[in-house]
Amino acid sequence: MLVAGFATLLLCAPVWASENQDEEILNDDGLDDEEMLFDEIPSVYAASKYEQKVTEAPASVSVVTADEIRKFGHRTLADILNSLRGFSNTYDRNYDYIGVRGFGRPGDYNSRLLLLNGTPLNDNVYYSAAVGGEFPVDVDLIDRVEVVRGPSSSIYGTSAIFGVINVITKRGRDLSGAEVAAAAGSHDTYEGRFSYGNRMENGLELLLSGSYLDSDGDNRLYYPEFDDPATNNGVAEDGDGQTIKQLFASLSFKDLTFEAIYGDYKKDVPTAAWDTVFNNNNNNHTNDSYYYFNLKYEHEYSNGTGLLARVSRAHYNYKGDYVYDWAEEEEDPPYLVTNKDKLDGNWWNGELQLTRRLWQRHRFTTGVEIRYNDDQNQENHDEEVYLDDHQNTTDWGIYLQDEFQLRDDLILNFGLRYDDYDVSGSTLNPRLAVIYNPWEKTTVKLLYGSTFKAPSAYELYYHDGYWTQRPAEDLDSETIKTLELVLEQQFNRQFRGVVNLYKYKIEDLIELNFDPTDSDCEGNDQPGCLYLDNTGDVDAYGLELELEGKK
Repeated sequence: MLVAGFATLLLCAPVWASENQDEEILNDDGLDDEEMLFDEIPSVYAASKYEQKVTEAPASVSVVTADEIRKFGHRTLADILNSLRGFSNTYDRNYDYIGVRGFGRPGDYNSRLLLLNGTPLNDNVYYSAAVGGEFPVDVDLIDRVEVVRGPSSSIYGTSAIFGVINVITKRGRDLSGAEVAAAAGSHDTYEGRFSYGNRMENGLELLLSGSYLDSDGDNRLYYPEFDDPATNNGVAEDGDGQTIKQLFASLSFKDLTFEAIYGDYKKDVPTAAWDTVFNNNNNNHTNDSYYYFNLKYEHEYSNGTGLLARVSRAHYNYKGDYVYDWAEEEEDPPYLVTNKDKLDGNWWNGELQLTRRLWQRHRFTTGVEIRYNDDQNQENHDEEVYLDDHQNTTDWGIYLQDEFQLRDDLILNFGLRYDDYDVSGSTLNPRLAVIYNPWEKTTVKLLYGSTFKAPSAYELYYHDGYWTQRPAEDLDSETIKTLELVLEQQFNRQFRGVVNLYKYKIEDLIELNFDPTDSDCEGNDQPGCLYLDNTGDVDAYGLELELEGKK
């Protein structure tokens, strides 16, 4: 197998060092030149699955630190992302949806790759990135958020389109004791958090945290679509509440790290989504719960080889209660029926990765990743059962990347990944980056890559019994090819500028469509059905400009 053979090369090959490699030049503070450079230039992990300077990463990268999160008052991951170039956010009084570089299509449910400390966090039915209140980690525990723009399927596989988001949490040493936080606000909003973190003398590091938020939300929301005496003149009363519960634990000792998270998000929905009853005393609501356990082993050997092995177990559960009035005539007494929409997902994820510096100027990375989805369950019922679908699938991929330092001012980065998915077959995706530093504070990047998004279990199998949506027929993977030119200029310690030109060619984009000629759906005032299909082929061109200043 390719991974096994290349792993042997990484473990056994000699490292050729320059004559003065062991010499260490220290400044007055005891830091060598490389440490000083890293202190001035942020590092990023998600671009290549190891730490590197953002100026050497094969992508256009943004890093938001804990200090910036605190200064700007961001309270959700969606707030953080919305502050970055190329990102936009919409909120429907239930969930936050992130658009990237002009793409934020109805029905895709945030199908962007979301990592927590380098481990995928997307659920296995929607393959959604939880970025609002349902994100299971308190924002106060975030050390930094890395955003890697452009295609990254060459190392991550599916859904690494438009960008990869990596949330890195704080460690016990960052707290060095206990923290208690409390807040109160309008709309009867109350929030509290207790955290404890420390690093012991024997090297054991611990962080424990629990958070709780309860809010009544806006008690009067006006919707002109319902401005009628029969629907309270368009005013939804006391229907915007939410409750959030979060637990986080991290324990590390030497090369081992164990993480556990739990999140529960309940939200009242005041908008009468999906033609539900308007202003109905909080009976329309959703509940998202999530738990996740991750065990990681990471070791750097004396010969320069790095080994990473991890295994994670995760569960995601969604429940939606949607109230309908089945009265046959408007003058009839209400006949209220609650439709139950449910999702239950369980999965294992594992990865083995090796990195090695070879022949002084090469940094090789190779790995294999597997995801076993033992439960991908979807249900929809009220007085009848409309959907009762149960799936289990296996996805795996093998990847290889070489960072080749051609000269001191020129890097060639090449990556390639082969993936095999039960639902969409096999695919091969490359990434190529040329990174040039014509001057000390100037970086030019020319980037090319292809990426894909396999159809999710929701996109493939969901329907509501022809009430509003019919099942998809045949869905292929979305494919995207990208060409980018990036200019990064560091003016001084405080100011940095970025110019980013890009071109996307997208084929087989999965979109939510409406067929007005389909008379099978019963839940619409007019005949017609929603359905998902590969109807989008897009050529997109864009220009991003950024000037960043830090005090």
